[in-house]
Amino acid sequence: MKITFLGTGTSQGVPVIACDCKTCQSEDSHDKRLRTSLLLETEGVSLLFDAGPDFRQQMLREKVSKLDAIILTHEHKDHIAGLDDVRAFNYKSQDAIDIYSEERVLKALKKEYSYVFSEFQYPGIPKMRLNTIDDQEFIVKGIRILPVRVFHYRLPVYGFRIGNFAYITDANYVPEESKEKLYGVKYLVINALRKEKHISHFSLREAIDFIHEISPKKAYITHISHQMGCHADVSKELPQEITLAYDGLRFLCH
Repeated sequence: MKITFLGTGTSQGVPVIACDCKTCQSEDSHDKRLRTSLLLETEGVSLLFDAGPDFRQQMLREKVSKLDAIILTHEHKDHIAGLDDVRAFNYKSQDAIDIYSEERVLKALKKEYSYVFSEFQYPGIPKMRLNTIDDQEFIVKGIRILPVRVFHYRLPVYGFRIGNFAYITDANYVPEESKEKLYGVKYLVINALRKEKHISHFSLREAIDFIHEISPKKAYITHISHQMGCHADVSKELPQEITLAYDGLRFLCH
C-alpha cells in the first residue's frame, strides 16, 4: 500500500500575501503546503481522501491519471471545494466518480454543487455518485475501510483505518471507542495545527501524546499551519518515530 501526501497544509490561519514570518518567507519546499489531502494506492485501486481547493493542482503535480473513489472526512470547504474538477476523471473513465461520506456531508455536497444534482443536467458538468457510510466497515473495489469517529471541536468527522494504516485529520478529540479501532495500526497520520492549543485541532503536543497512546510503528503529522514553524526546525524537536509530513511525501505500508 502506497501513501502520498498531496497536501499537508490548512486554510486555518492562512497569512496574508505580505506575511513576513519565517515560515511564509522560507525557501524550503517542505514549507510550501497545499490544503490537506491524501492518496492511497493498493492492489490497483486509487483512493483519494478529501478534495480541497488545491485538488486540480495536486492531481497534476503527482500525475494522477486514475481515481476509483473519493472519501470525505467532513464538509468544510478546504476539504470539498475542488470537487468540480472531477470532470476530468469523468471524461477519462466515461463514468461518474464515487463519493463516500456520511449523510450530513453528502447533503452539504448537494447544496454546494446543486448544479451537479439538479434535474436538468447541463452538458459537461461533473458527475458524482454519492454513497452513504456510517460507523460500519465499507468496501471500495475490494478494499475494506473502517470509519473512525473523531471530533473537530463539536463537529463529528470521520477518520479511516485501512489495514495497518489510519488517517485522521481535523480532530482534537477521539472517543475511547474510536481509539479501540486504532490500536494495532503500524502507520498513523494525525493532524496538528500548531504548537499552541487550538479550539478544534490537536496541538503538536496533543498529537504527540495521542501517537504515544496508540503506539504505531511510525506516525506522520499533517494539516499544519504556518504557525507551526518551519519544517526543518520542528522536525528537530520530534521523536524519531514521528515525521512532520510535507507535500509530495510518499511511503509504503508493509
